[in-house]
Amino acid sequence: MQPDHAELNPLDHRKPSNARMLEQDISSRMAWRGDQLAAEAGIVRLSGGVLDELSRVVELLRASPLPLLALRPDDFELPMAESLMAGVRNELHAGLGFALVDRLPMEAWSFEEAKAVYWLLGSMIARPVAQNWQGAMIYDVTDKGRPPGNGVRPDVTNVHQNYHTDNSYNLAAPHYLGLLCLCTAMQGGVSGIISFYTAHNEMRRRYPDLLERLYQPYYFDRQREHAPGDVMTTHHPMLAFDGETLRARLSRRQVMCGYELVGVDMDREGCQALEAFEAILEDDNLSRDFHFEPGQMQFLNNLTMGHRRTGYTDWPEPERKRHLVRLWMRNEGGRGYLG
Repeated sequence: MQPDHAELNPLDHRKPSNARMLEQDISSRMAWRGDQLAAEAGIVRLSGGVLDELSRVVELLRASPLPLLALRPDDFELPMAESLMAGVRNELHAGLGFALVDRLPMEAWSFEEAKAVYWLLGSMIARPVAQNWQGAMIYDVTDKGRPPGNGVRPDVTNVHQNYHTDNSYNLAAPHYLGLLCLCTAMQGGVSGIISFYTAHNEMRRRYPDLLERLYQPYYFDRQREHAPGDVMTTHHPMLAFDGETLRARLSRRQVMCGYELVGVDMDREGCQALEAFEAILEDDNLSRDFHFEPGQMQFLNNLTMGHRRTGYTDWPEPERKRHLVRLWMRNEGGRGYLG
């Protein structure tokens, strides 16, 4: 059951005693600015040799089909693909924090064949994990015609999304995120990425008095992705620093909904810090936009990079609707939704 409002501690936003705050600027490749990135930064091209390996996988699956969830990279001869994806994994962990892999030959493969290859490539980065309480391991991101709200994730709508980390409201967020583009929208739906390292540097420069509040807990709406009768919110900071790594868990929409669910007003400093950080994330000079094309795959570090999608208008034909396929990956914890 949700806690009774009278039992809520009015000071429950205060920083836990063991929390640490990063108190200097970050100067690594991951602290990039969009207006200073080269046009080709983060783009990984699939070589002819890699595509030959992947095409042989498709041919094998055409001759002897297997369910997607049964596919493992070790079951196929993929040395060049393994080497390429090891480079992508290193880029996500110690480089720019994102990679756009270009691209699968959608003119030659079916959607299901492309998804199978994408599953194998994502599995080379880290172990795929469940994306909802029901245990879905691969997830279609497409407009289902419902407005976002409690129990309706924004990813199944066509509305604008603010910069966020995926599954920020869960007990164990995915470490890596993958998106495969199958179809693009008629208009809009532009993908954006921003570095939380850069945003943290800007927060220290522009709003130093508010930065500490982001290291203190906020309420997050769990989107009804939990057992019946379980608490409907989580309560944790947006930023955390373990002495070596800065990690972010951010979703403005889920925070605003979280406070509505518990029936309390956000503290004044918490609101100011949230809005200040949002203003930084909306600075177009800091982010990098991508116009997805069919067959392209985007991978990013979900703990250090924020991403968004602009609102969009779909094609009238159902088969042409904007359609991405998502993977969540992490090697920590269990494969179930709660980790």
